[in-house]
Amino acid sequence: MNMIYQELVEAKQKGLKKLAILIDPDKLRLNKMDHVIKKAVDNEVDYFFIGGSLIVNDMLDKVLEILKKESRIPLILFPGNSMQLSYKADAILFLSLISGRNPELLIGHHVISAPYLKLSQLEIISTGYMIIDGGVNTTVGYMSNTFPIPKDKTDIAACTAIAGEMLGLKTIFLDAGSGAHFPVTKNMIETIKGSVNVPIIVGGGIKNAEKAYENISAGADVVVIGNAVEKDPSLIAEIAAAVHSKNIKV
Repeated sequence: MNMIYQELVEAKQKGLKKLAILIDPDKLRLNKMDHVIKKAVDNEVDYFFIGGSLIVNDMLDKVLEILKKESRIPLILFPGNSMQLSYKADAILFLSLISGRNPELLIGHHVISAPYLKLSQLEIISTGYMIIDGGVNTTVGYMSNTFPIPKDKTDIAACTAIAGEMLGLKTIFLDAGSGAHFPVTKNMIETIKGSVNVPIIVGGGIKNAEKAYENISAGADVVVIGNAVEKDPSLIAEIAAAVHSKNIKV
């Protein structure tokens, strides 16, 4: 138990950077999954995050089965609500939306899913989830009925992250949202990096290798790409190379 998180902590201590691919079962067509999986395996992607804000079909288990069969990359649930659960994954980001003021997403949904998770073999990774304004109305913002942290309010973001760490959350996830016009800024990542000691995950609006490299250089421990890969799986190679280039010791 806690193998994935322990490996993430040890990687952070060594300065090793990780890449996760977000797969939304609602969006990614099965006929494109083979290409994504092959590119991910060939380029040593570190994690698959699986989930979405809605998931209106019954493809979650099917997608997990395919990923498990075709690769050994750890499968981590990134749930949009308490119903997006499956024993077929390896771990779950147990998200607490600390950037908002919706009590259901701070603790309410967690109470509903806790008995299921207690009985499961899933590794539970408690995560302080922070929505950052990406210049576009996102599904997660609408569904959560919360406002994002303005992209230039690094002080608010830092204090929020510090509070999350003090509450015992194991990771901080900064997310500009799917299809963000403006990804999380370098300044905000650097500020969060200097404020907390837990691993930092950054996603939303990362469309190229240059931005992925900027994020990890600023202090992100894990970079998450989703929309860009759904549109063009070939981007996996160059983004993975950019992220993992920080792991090469000269």
